[in-house]
Amino acid sequence: MQAKSDLPAYESLEPAAVWKFFAGLSAHPRPSKKEERVRAHLEGVARELGLVTRTDAVGNLVIEVPATTGCEAGPVTVLQGHLDMVCEKNSGTAHDFDRDPIKLIVDRDAEEGRIVVRSDGTTLGADNGIGLALALAAATSPEATHGPLEILCTIDEEMGMGGASALKPEFLRGRRLLNLDSEDSALYIGCAGGCDATLRWNLAGEVLPASSTFCRITVSGLRGGHSGGDIHLHRANAIRTLARTLLEDEVPSWRLVQVEGGSLRNAIPREAFAIVAGATGLAAALTTAAAHVQAETAALGEEGCRITVESIATDGRRALSGEQSVVCLRTILAIPHGVLGLVVEIPGLVESSNNVATVKTETLGERIAVTVGCMARSSSMPELHLVAGQITSVGRLGAAQVEVGNAYPGWKPSLNSPVLKICQAVYRKIYDTEPLVTAIHAGLECGIIGERVPGMDMISFGPDVRGAHSPDERCYVDSVQQNWEYLKGVLLELSR
Repeated sequence: MQAKSDLPAYESLEPAAVWKFFAGLSAHPRPSKKEERVRAHLEGVARELGLVTRTDAVGNLVIEVPATTGCEAGPVTVLQGHLDMVCEKNSGTAHDFDRDPIKLIVDRDAEEGRIVVRSDGTTLGADNGIGLALALAAATSPEATHGPLEILCTIDEEMGMGGASALKPEFLRGRRLLNLDSEDSALYIGCAGGCDATLRWNLAGEVLPASSTFCRITVSGLRGGHSGGDIHLHRANAIRTLARTLLEDEVPSWRLVQVEGGSLRNAIPREAFAIVAGATGLAAALTTAAAHVQAETAALGEEGCRITVESIATDGRRALSGEQSVVCLRTILAIPHGVLGLVVEIPGLVESSNNVATVKTETLGERIAVTVGCMARSSSMPELHLVAGQITSVGRLGAAQVEVGNAYPGWKPSLNSPVLKICQAVYRKIYDTEPLVTAIHAGLECGIIGERVPGMDMISFGPDVRGAHSPDERCYVDSVQQNWEYLKGVLLELSR
């Protein structure tokens, strides 16, 4: 990022209404499953504007917006986004997502030279705050002409799509929906479904010999990213990189005391560490292995990768046996990860993938529990079941207990959608070119909403957001302006 002397102030960004609403959302903490404060903020905003709100049993919010004068006879259009955000931060960043506002910074993207809004060492929350800000601006700006609107703000999208899964058909009057949760200029008409898979070992911890030495191995500096939108970029996974380092051939036997990595099922893990015990010379061997793996990881595009080894004092904790330790990490390394299949009909589109997302240890008396969390995705439910079966098989071969659940459906594309045809026509009119109409490997709530609310005609679009689900997240100011003009054009046509 360059010096900011030539950059505009945040308050001067256009469209002003969109950025004002985004700043308001950013000022209120909104982790998944803790959306009550941001929901109360939006309810307060609606009251000030004289708008009616309602919530359902799980906390989804709808803001009812009357039509522009003369457009009252038009059908209801639903503008939809989610209230929660992924809460990720760099290890050196002091930020409490339960208390602190997101610090917004205007900057210039180093790769493209475009003006962006980013955060200070944390996720930005443009996923999906900028979509909600666009919806609120469209509903309240005199620049926008529209029929009756319902702004649907769902909860818990990032941790399992719990809000969308609880929707009831009667909660919404509208049967055409603009999902504003996409992150580039394409028009999306389909997405992948997904499920979670959890592997767990509950093993007897053993007292270590008094002569044991202890080492902490830390992997940091990886780029991470969205486990759907970025999985095709083949970014390094910190948990797998850590396992690979410990399992290098030149490393003498060791015993696992603790292993931790990742924080969210839908984010590619950027950091991980392990504490292991062994004989004299373990630190030196691990240092050699770390240098080798770090160099190879950097050569594959992760130039920021850092793998460090430090000797630490014992604290009396137990460890797994040498055999159990190796089985756990070999199992982690054997779990399928990354792109597992492509859509034949759409070149370059990922069909199936898995993200080895989290690992943690817990000491339970004299026992040690190791838990690994994965998120599998596929636009084909049979393929999703196949991926889940592969993970289950690997886990059972490694003597782990395996649980698969929290499955949600994908969104099947429909090229005959009336809303799609309107959106295509508006795109041609504004940009004088054909839009890219495609599907996305990331999960959108449209698949679940379509299942929960029969007859819903849907499309998804949004401004350019890069690095979602990581502290590199940034939103491109010019694309927000373009998306604002496009949204106004679509709403005008839908009002007729």
